[in-house]
Amino acid sequence: MLRTHYSNEVSKKDYGKKIAIAGWIEEIRNLGGIAFIILRDRYGRMQVTAIKKQNPELFKELVSLSRESVIAARGICQENEKVRNGWELLIEEMEVLSHADTPLPMGVVDKVNVDFDTRLDNRIIDLRRDETKAIFMIRHAFIGFASEYLRKKGFIEVHTPKITAASSEGGTEVFRIDYFGKPAYLVQSPQLYKQMLMASGLDRVYEIAWYFRAEEHDTSRHLNESTAIDIEMAFIESEEEVMRVAEEMTEYAIQKIMNECSNELEILHAKIDAPSVPYPRITYDEVVEILQKEIDFKWGEDLGTDEENLLAEKLDYELYFITKFPVEAKPFYAMFDGKYARAFDLEFKGMEIASGAQRIHDYELLIKRMDELGMNKENFADYLKAFRYGMPPHGGFGYGIERFLMRLLNLKNIRECILFPRDRKRLRP
Repeated sequence: MLRTHYSNEVSKKDYGKKIAIAGWIEEIRNLGGIAFIILRDRYGRMQVTAIKKQNPELFKELVSLSRESVIAARGICQENEKVRNGWELLIEEMEVLSHADTPLPMGVVDKVNVDFDTRLDNRIIDLRRDETKAIFMIRHAFIGFASEYLRKKGFIEVHTPKITAASSEGGTEVFRIDYFGKPAYLVQSPQLYKQMLMASGLDRVYEIAWYFRAEEHDTSRHLNESTAIDIEMAFIESEEEVMRVAEEMTEYAIQKIMNECSNELEILHAKIDAPSVPYPRITYDEVVEILQKEIDFKWGEDLGTDEENLLAEKLDYELYFITKFPVEAKPFYAMFDGKYARAFDLEFKGMEIASGAQRIHDYELLIKRMDELGMNKENFADYLKAFRYGMPPHGGFGYGIERFLMRLLNLKNIRECILFPRDRKRLRP
């Protein structure tokens, strides 16, 4: 057995006993007759102590290893109040599992600044850094807590196709692929499939979804491949019920992260204020009134980065909804009352992290709306079919995982929040 304990699993009951630990060599201090090796695993660091006169050959091999080589070490666990964990391993046996090449393309613990592209080009080594690993431990926690909340509320997890015959929102910003000689597309979102499922009797669904959008952005908040928590729920009276799920899920996840990810938050120096629900609701008309006092902004225009940032400066809260958008500003499937869509955006520190709406569930009204926009209904035949045989009122949202993390942890670039970022310039690793 290569490992009996992770670094955080050793306790006083293990003192004096033989254990096995494994990980990456972070540092070697050779003092001649004794050597101290700092070994790093998923949960932290531990000290391995080697005494030359006890096993000269083992000592020689150990101190000759390069940093970031991988070993499994076995020996006696001994109490030592002077080291970080209060214990050390007196090594008796070692298995070298992998030799690391030198020099390393970037350091793991070195206090030398490494540019962001170098980090992304060497993402696997970058993930060995405490700060980077902490982001993805919190990401893991967020998805788990959000799923936990949704399941408690009766949502079931589904998985919809990522390849489709038509773009999900009828736009042109899609990745086209060859599907055995036929044109196909990577989905922009699971939107159409979520809505179709509302006619199935599975009336509350969620998905940890992938978005593929061929937008030529080059900003710190956009990706061409991103992830989201997408939900759809049926038998609703208004979009307010959907908004309630969005804000309660957010509050639940933030509280759980604060309670259970304190070590990671400390590593990232992330201080979180957890606003209570309900989050404030601001209508689009009110937003226009605020913005027009500062800049030239016309009713009906979309909110860009500059507008969102300016609005955030003028408001006293971090998390808030913008509601009652112009119909023209939202997709064809959004329900509307007159010139207003029954839609909303959830903003977090001046950035949209979620967008949703009550949907059109009436077949004839949906057809009329598509005709008004000049859409080719043949491309949506399967989607429309679901509305002809009993579709209840429904709504949902898409909630950007990377955007949420970027704002929660006060990170400067959204690429920090996804393992292998894909943008218009990066297709590797």
